[in-house]
Amino acid sequence: MTATLSNLPSQYDPTDIEAKWQKLWEATECFKADPNAPGEPYCIVIPPPNVTGSLHMGHAFEHSLIDVLIRYHRMIGRNTLWLPGTDHASIAVSAILDQELRSQHKTRFDVGREAYLKRAWQWKEESGRTIVSQIRRLGLSVDWSRERFTMDAGLSAAVLKAFVDLYNEGLIYRGNYLVNWCPATQSAVSDLEVEPQEINGHLWHFRYPLADGSGFVEVATTRPETMLGDTAVAVNPEDSRYKHLVGKMLRLPIMDREIPIIADEYVDSSFGTGCVKVTPAHDPNDFDMGKRHNLPFINIMHKDGTLNENAGPFEGQDRFVARKNVVARLEELGVLVKVEDYKHTVPYSDRGKVPVEPLLSTQWFVKVRPLADRTLEFLDEKDLPVFVPDRWKKVYRDWLVNLRDWCISRQLWWGHQIPAWYAVSETGGEITDHTPFVVAHNAAEAREQAIAQFGAEVQLEQDPDVLDTWFSSGLWPFSTLGWPDTDAQDFKTYYPTTTLVTGFDIIFFWVARMTLMAEHFTGTMPFETVYVHGLVRDENNKKMSKSANNGIDPLLLINKYGCDALRYTLVKEVAGAGQDIRLMYNRKTDESESVEASRNFTNKLWNASRFVMMNLGKSFEFSVLSSQFSDTTQNLKLKTQNSLQLADRWILSRYNELVQQTRQCIDNYGLGEAAKGLYEFIWGDFCDWYIELVKSRLQGDNLESKQTAQQVLAHILEGTLRLLHPFMPHITEEIWHTLTQAKDDQFLALQSYPEANPDLIDPDLEQDFDLLIGTIRTIRNLRAEAEIKPGVKIKSFLQSDSDRERNILTRGQTYIQDLAKVEQLTIQDAQQAASEASSQKMIASVIGTVQVLIPLAGVVDLNALRSKLERDLKKVEAEIQSLSGRLNNPKFVAKAPADVVQTAQAALAEAQTQAEILRDRLKDLEVGE
Repeated sequence: MTATLSNLPSQYDPTDIEAKWQKLWEATECFKADPNAPGEPYCIVIPPPNVTGSLHMGHAFEHSLIDVLIRYHRMIGRNTLWLPGTDHASIAVSAILDQELRSQHKTRFDVGREAYLKRAWQWKEESGRTIVSQIRRLGLSVDWSRERFTMDAGLSAAVLKAFVDLYNEGLIYRGNYLVNWCPATQSAVSDLEVEPQEINGHLWHFRYPLADGSGFVEVATTRPETMLGDTAVAVNPEDSRYKHLVGKMLRLPIMDREIPIIADEYVDSSFGTGCVKVTPAHDPNDFDMGKRHNLPFINIMHKDGTLNENAGPFEGQDRFVARKNVVARLEELGVLVKVEDYKHTVPYSDRGKVPVEPLLSTQWFVKVRPLADRTLEFLDEKDLPVFVPDRWKKVYRDWLVNLRDWCISRQLWWGHQIPAWYAVSETGGEITDHTPFVVAHNAAEAREQAIAQFGAEVQLEQDPDVLDTWFSSGLWPFSTLGWPDTDAQDFKTYYPTTTLVTGFDIIFFWVARMTLMAEHFTGTMPFETVYVHGLVRDENNKKMSKSANNGIDPLLLINKYGCDALRYTLVKEVAGAGQDIRLMYNRKTDESESVEASRNFTNKLWNASRFVMMNLGKSFEFSVLSSQFSDTTQNLKLKTQNSLQLADRWILSRYNELVQQTRQCIDNYGLGEAAKGLYEFIWGDFCDWYIELVKSRLQGDNLESKQTAQQVLAHILEGTLRLLHPFMPHITEEIWHTLTQAKDDQFLALQSYPEANPDLIDPDLEQDFDLLIGTIRTIRNLRAEAEIKPGVKIKSFLQSDSDRERNILTRGQTYIQDLAKVEQLTIQDAQQAASEASSQKMIASVIGTVQVLIPLAGVVDLNALRSKLERDLKKVEAEIQSLSGRLNNPKFVAKAPADVVQTAQAALAEAQTQAEILRDRLKDLEVGE
């Protein structure tokens, strides 16, 4: 094919180009997986975002990392599947629907379950696709034909089977235990649905008198209303202050009942008074102590957050109203000792926006210990899954060791309804904590079981609660691939999946639950490797969160700079696997200097590509598509060996070394390092140096030299586009198609990833060439310092005592003269240079052990230069005096904002540096006069 500029505009505009390729990739099902295709399977299931959500920077970061891995493994020949989908988000959807109903002065109970669920499905179809359409803007190479939803028919069947099987195996049970309770949504919530918030609260100290009248003990709490449900006070068994009191009884103020003093190792003697009030029904640690010591469990709270009949005179009061009234009553009784200001962390319901309440409630639980023990065996005996970075393995293991039984029921209607049917005819027509039930796959099966137990007249009612969303998400890696049909082609080919890419904050909430469920139902881990990434932090290095309102909208940055620029920025900023990244952002202008730098990189690549194609000529035949290119790569050295020049061999060495390094980095999850290496090669080695070095050959009359340069340019550009493609898929696809004139059904995304040719890597040559580049830079810097006009040709002396260095400089003499605009270049030893310098006014510098000298006579007006330097020095010295005066003024330092003072200090330091440079340059001009 003939390379042409007909389809490559002078300016790069990402908007149309990115939309074009996203549409083409999807329309042609470019990324549709085929389980019968050759190649070792490589599968990632997308961490399913909530169907209620919108794209945030965490999604953009995580999905960019995954897409690099997926595109890379597809290009190296693996049978690749990236499976997308969304989570039904029970609490989030319920919160939206309940809010709509409240605006109509209704509740879900007013409209009924059937109408409510109809609204939910309608909302999901109309508004719940937002997150999916936004994810598409990232240009991800997912197989959209396999998109799943946690409540689709297949996944719902998997959830049903999992629940029934676990129940029949004795691993799911119904019981009365302490859970996180949200009074606003009146549902149990998981730890992940709780957001810790630091608040300025109080610590109340009060006394409990001994029942025998011999004294008292002092306790402290942040929730004084819970004292109404206290059933003990605990001390550490080794605490000498209280050993003599263990076993004695206290009289609980207000409630006037006796409670014991118990000894428990949980109590920290050094904290507070060393005495801890124990409320087993309202605190998880107290709950454990209550079980250990067989204490009564007294629940004082209704599910709406008001106090119940066990709260005595405070019955019916809201928990926070009761808090004030309990404190007032304790003060009246003379047992309130003091109230301290106390900053502490309070768990808030993410959806209900109120503090959660530890509450005793009858719920469904998974008995976790048997599952966790078998999962631990995989970790300890088989080292599966592998964690990257390795430090997260210990965190994961600790969680498995300390797991408590998992509350899986939620008091909501949107979700997978629990497949339990209650024989309400046995308990007066109502579901109570003691109503007998049967668990079945459907109502007919449930009725058959119930008749066998309770007779033909039995009345059944299905449990109104739904399962925790994490229950279905825990099945995600295998339910999405066809389980429980283990003969499904996708399941047989792609399970277990290869890599899970996820944030560290859900290792327990999601990762651990997937491994528990997968080991139990499939006998293996659901993925080989867990790649744990960090957070995207804001411009102040703060964690982005809804409560802090410091999120950065990725769509805004995509619209401004392009998707490739944002993706590349997020990946390139990763300093090491698992590390947080910082995204620079100006909230006043909605601009990001980080993303803008990547946009500049795309422009650099675009312009370099235009230059290459412009100089290939109409007769250049580009026949390096797909596997043919590999042949060309291997034969390049043979075909052009005699005509390859120093610069050609250098760039080919650097390129093949880059291929080697990039593949190694990606294989080891060093995605940020791979992105940085590509940036440095493309911007520096290829654009700034090699293209500049071959310009004279492209414009010259030596046909063989010109053709060699063209071949190497095309070879490096095409290979570099393939290397960069996983990171910047849109721009590379566009340039590659224009360069190769590929057909519409040929995609760069489906080409092979470059392989290094070790025969072309020459470290000694690269080291030699570094000296040439350094020499050119040094001459350019000296020209700038002496203010020699760009168009003026100069003389230059290069001095070295090393025969090797002089030989390198001689071999690259043409490059030095072309790029540094040197008309006459003299390469000599130290003695020759010394005699030349003694007779001429020169400016000098050193690169390595090579001294670079430029005679100034005839190219610079020395008097004019001296005058300008003196004027510049006066100006800088005046600035130094002004800044020093401000900073030496105590009033300025004391009253000015810290950032203003820091700016002034930085400006002073910069001015002082500039003054030093100017004085040195003036001193240089005096030498030899």
